[in-house]
Amino acid sequence: MDKDITRLLNPGLRHIGAYRVEGGQQADVKLNQNESPFDLPLWMKNAILDEFKHEAWNRYPDILPFRGIQAYADFVGVSPESVMMSNGSNEMLYTIFLACLSKGSKVVLPEPSFSLYEKLALLLQAEIVAVPMREDLRFDVREIIRRTRDENAGFIVLSTPNNPTSKSLSLEEIRWISAEVNAIVLVDEAYVEFSREESALGLLAEKPNLIVLRTMSKALALAGMRIGFTMTNPELMAEIAKPKIPFTSSRLAEITLCHVLGNYRLVEEAVTYILKERERISAALKKLNGIRVFESDANFIIIKVSDAKKVFSFLAEEGILVRNVSGYPLMKNCLRFNIGLKQENDLLLEKLGKLS
Repeated sequence: MDKDITRLLNPGLRHIGAYRVEGGQQADVKLNQNESPFDLPLWMKNAILDEFKHEAWNRYPDILPFRGIQAYADFVGVSPESVMMSNGSNEMLYTIFLACLSKGSKVVLPEPSFSLYEKLALLLQAEIVAVPMREDLRFDVREIIRRTRDENAGFIVLSTPNNPTSKSLSLEEIRWISAEVNAIVLVDEAYVEFSREESALGLLAEKPNLIVLRTMSKALALAGMRIGFTMTNPELMAEIAKPKIPFTSSRLAEITLCHVLGNYRLVEEAVTYILKERERISAALKKLNGIRVFESDANFIIIKVSDAKKVFSFLAEEGILVRNVSGYPLMKNCLRFNIGLKQENDLLLEKLGKLS
């Protein structure tokens, strides 16, 4: 037996690391994972649990979560054949990447963007065609199209609004990209509820190469429940669903989804609050010396400071956990924090004010 047992593993593992959250996931003021500041109300949790306790816990759920799929299809106004539900949108990303990439194939990734895209591409030994954002962190649409054509890439991933930059593509830009390339275009809309731009869902009927990804972890406040969705035309869905692991979505997740969709006014109220706070916090930050504020189209804000590591540590010592995103291309000395409760946001502003 070879002493270096790692030689027997997937070579792609050599280029990736395990996921970690700098600073951990516990703090008095936790603003580092783009979560909703609002939990589900207790009356809804009780209704969900009352329904779930009548389920047979000794039985597998459906192979696919058909009831959840039908509920979300009705909610967004598409056919259930165009929808797939998953255990968080990350599971759906694994499924889609497995269906679209193999060793030596090419994927176009604007950078910086969500780190899981690169990780999955490397794991599958695909070739990454990186297209840098502009200096203001906006997408370079012409370059995305040009590089896709020149490299003959068959897969593009667009996070819009983008994490970590908080910038979005317009509907017309997504239409343009989809029309100009011979590639599958995955549009990750994890933060779409907070965006000023229209969803790409309206393009599904006209663009057969388009896939739209959604998560219930942000605006719908279900990060702990792990619910994601993808939508595309039925023909393409039938293919990308082939690697999908069965039984990954629990009946508890389906029941929770139905209750939240049935009380969607609570989501709309939360989004309205977050958007108002986003504008208030951005305006206050712009008055502080030594801080550059990037306009946000998501539920989080990006700022640039003189020393991100120092500011991150100072805030952590004060019980405030943000994300240091300095390791991303074009984002040296940048910090990211999501919108919290008003008192949490005020405390963050107070502490940042002491550094200006």
